[in-house]
Amino acid sequence: MRLTTFSDYTLRVLMFLAVERDRLATIPEIAAAYGISENHLMKVVHQLARAGVIASVRGKGGGIRLLQEPSAIRLGQIVRASEGNGAIVECLGEDHSGCKIVPACRLAPILVKAFDALYATLDEYTLADLVSQPQRLSQMRQLLALA
Repeated sequence: MRLTTFSDYTLRVLMFLAVERDRLATIPEIAAAYGISENHLMKVVHQLARAGVIASVRGKGGGIRLLQEPSAIRLGQIVRASEGNGAIVECLGEDHSGCKIVPACRLAPILVKAFDALYATLDEYTLADLVSQPQRLSQMRQLLALA
């Protein structure tokens, strides 16, 4: 099981914003801090803004910031939103005609149970849990930017 790059970048953006709560951050700044594509981050930021997790301020001096306290942002909620509602495997989708063993297969309920457990665990944690050591995160970002 693997989360998408989109989910990874979503969590990184939120961590950056949680550490930098006192100011607006920019996409180029976040991209440079993590060494990732600005284009990918624009998609992430757009989705987070549409979901009401961050605010986006346009124009000179603009940027992005969290709309909620980090302790109110559940990781499960964020990952569910970034991963989407697609079927885990083909047979769980609307059209499962491509799989010949659906009537006898026991894999689908096992996978559903596994994903439910993953999200239940993520729901136990908030963004605040990820940034409980903000000074250390800032130092690590600075070191990565120098590399």
